[in-house]
Amino acid sequence: MKILVCISSVPDTTSKINFTADKTAFDKNGIQWVINPLDEFALTKAIKLQANGATVTVLNVGEASTEAVIRKALAIGANDAIRINTEPKDSFSVAKEIANVAKDGNYDLILCGKESIDYNGGSVPGMVAQLLDQPFVNACVGLEINGTEATAVREIEGGKETISVKLPAVIAGQKGMVDEKDLIIPNMRGIMSARTKPLQVVEPSSTEVRVEAVSYDSVPARAAVKMISPDNLDELVRLLHEEAKVI
Repeated sequence: MKILVCISSVPDTTSKINFTADKTAFDKNGIQWVINPLDEFALTKAIKLQANGATVTVLNVGEASTEAVIRKALAIGANDAIRINTEPKDSFSVAKEIANVAKDGNYDLILCGKESIDYNGGSVPGMVAQLLDQPFVNACVGLEINGTEATAVREIEGGKETISVKLPAVIAGQKGMVDEKDLIIPNMRGIMSARTKPLQVVEPSSTEVRVEAVSYDSVPARAAVKMISPDNLDELVRLLHEEAKVI
């Protein structure tokens, strides 16, 4: 079985987010980049399937600066990697590039996170499935492979749903696809072997971009906190009524 795992390079969750002076772009200075956490659940699941003879290729749409993140995925256990040499600017262009690589590679299974934690668009996996005309399961929290059939458990409102689909298919996972304790931390052997694993760089098939970011706004600064004595309930009620205007 050939598995393609799509990974995004995203800012570490502890990074302080800033924008350029003209508010038209994200300021990348001083940012630590990591594998998108939801993609990491999908990657770990793919690594576990290697025990059944699967080979795992990681795919990233990004410029040369993302190669450190790709090498981490290789250190975790992927067999090889592909980087599509373009800056990801909108969901459709990213999905189109992924689909083109997937067509050429004849992959049995495509795994990814249901969304990236930076833009939270959540549209790339479904677009990839549509472009490839393959079954798609989103928000997957459990996955089993039996021959040419995948059985996925996904979260729905009020519960969970079990779906069986024929391979090839696209599965978008999230926390629960594997247990957090099973996420793999690269060891020294993995880090050293990652340096010699194949990383193919391919040029994008198109420069078409359908969405343009006009400007960005920072989250408003948190207002100052007023401390009220627990014995002064009258003052608390007055502030909630006159200032906060919630009662």
